[in-house]
Amino acid sequence: MRIYATLVYLFLYLPIGIIALFSFSAGRSASQMQGVSVVWYGKALSNPFVIDALKTSASVALTSAVLASVFGTMAALALTGMKGRLRVLFDAMVYIAIMIPGIVIGIATLIALVTVFDSVNPWLEPLTGYRLSMGFASLTAAHVLFTMSLVIVIVRARIEAMDRSLIEASSDLGASPLATFWQVTLPLLFPAILAGFLLAFTFSFDDFIIAFFVAGSETTLPIYIFSSIRRGVTPEINAIGTMVMATSLLLLVLAQTMLRRAGTSKQ
Repeated sequence: MRIYATLVYLFLYLPIGIIALFSFSAGRSASQMQGVSVVWYGKALSNPFVIDALKTSASVALTSAVLASVFGTMAALALTGMKGRLRVLFDAMVYIAIMIPGIVIGIATLIALVTVFDSVNPWLEPLTGYRLSMGFASLTAAHVLFTMSLVIVIVRARIEAMDRSLIEASSDLGASPLATFWQVTLPLLFPAILAGFLLAFTFSFDDFIIAFFVAGSETTLPIYIFSSIRRGVTPEINAIGTMVMATSLLLLVLAQTMLRRAGTSKQ
């Protein structure tokens, strides 16, 4: 089993390691090491198209992560109070949203948005001069719908592990439900909410499939990388991929740390 596990991990991570290695090549070949240099990192960070795509990805990821954290936390609190078949139904919907392939979500979101736009634009445009179209808003909305499920699962797990006696004690001492939420419930949930935020940001920042269908004229970093690869892989692409991978790993480690802290903290 150790040999099998080693082979699996090599199959998964060796190609990633090769990309990171070749990103430090001083030559123009993306598959041969020709000296060691960080020149391609400098060229990637000075490329205006890369910077614009990075800003778009960061803006979408930050906005969607904030909205997913807020709505996901609210949904998790609401689902905790549900019982019976209604809770089973909503639980199934949450997990289905996580398990459905991204291409299915992308196509379904595209069809839904196009249908809405075709129904609303005929009367909205004459009145306001504004026409709904694919772009930042549609991309953010699609990512919120996907990442919110992750936040719900994480926050609900934290809610179920909380010591309910603290909330009951707050009520017994005369605190209002709102005061109990801000002073007791929210501080206990904060590590899980922060972990959900980091995961939502990571999934949104790295997403290509959903963004490809609903981004419209917006170009995120994954879309830029895909478009560039069609013209050939260069060390600059390797450098961009390495930086994205390092950022994603850092955020995942932070999210895991927050979840571990939430699990081991004293109630």
